[in-house]
Amino acid sequence: MTTYGSLLKDGERIQAIDLIRGVDIILMVLFNYSVTLSYFGLIYLSSSYLYWFIFPRSIASIFIFLSGVVAYISYEKSKNFNKRYFVRGLKLLLFAFLITLFTYILVPERTIYFGILHFFAVSSFLVPFFIKYSKLNLIAGVSIILSGLYLQRTEFDFPYLLWLGLIPENFSTFDYFPLIPWLGVLLLGAYSGKYITRRANRRFKSKLAGIFISLGKNSLTVYLIHQPVLVFLLIIMGFKLD
Repeated sequence: MTTYGSLLKDGERIQAIDLIRGVDIILMVLFNYSVTLSYFGLIYLSSSYLYWFIFPRSIASIFIFLSGVVAYISYEKSKNFNKRYFVRGLKLLLFAFLITLFTYILVPERTIYFGILHFFAVSSFLVPFFIKYSKLNLIAGVSIILSGLYLQRTEFDFPYLLWLGLIPENFSTFDYFPLIPWLGVLLLGAYSGKYITRRANRRFKSKLAGIFISLGKNSLTVYLIHQPVLVFLLIIMGFKLD
């Protein structure tokens, strides 16, 4: 039986996904830079709910959803999907630990204990249990998202379960993406993968699109280096945390 993932040639990527990822990573970098510059006291940001809540979560939702789509494509094309995602999870855990260490040293009151890299690391171990069951991805995805809507409105006295979505009292961090609800977004992406790959042959020829596609292909590298580079430059220029 021909699967949608098999419509792609070996090594071929869906350009539309990389393009959207590229645009999304630029928006993420701009948002994170604005927060960092504000923290250094170089710019002032208003307390707009749209900017501080809706905007960053929209960026993250797109990125996580597309990661689910890519997981489906990888599952259809790869004979060793489980091993690949296990190794991927281990690598991301290392990067996530470095992010935690970096923020703990510089801004201990806003340490990132379970940010988006931590989420992708843990979800890499979980996705193989879901990916082959299309309807389960849909049902579990919706259920996890709905559960998250409840959990995010409630505080709990279980700080060691913050990774799951149980937010401790007076918890403050720069980046927080617990499994509930964000695993649900990823699973919905995995469910949608077979429909999205039907348009796999769309190609983009403009130079601007090529730039975004390149950024999308290297989104992890961009994410890892963008903040340390800015913070390092600000520190050597003599700026101090506000």
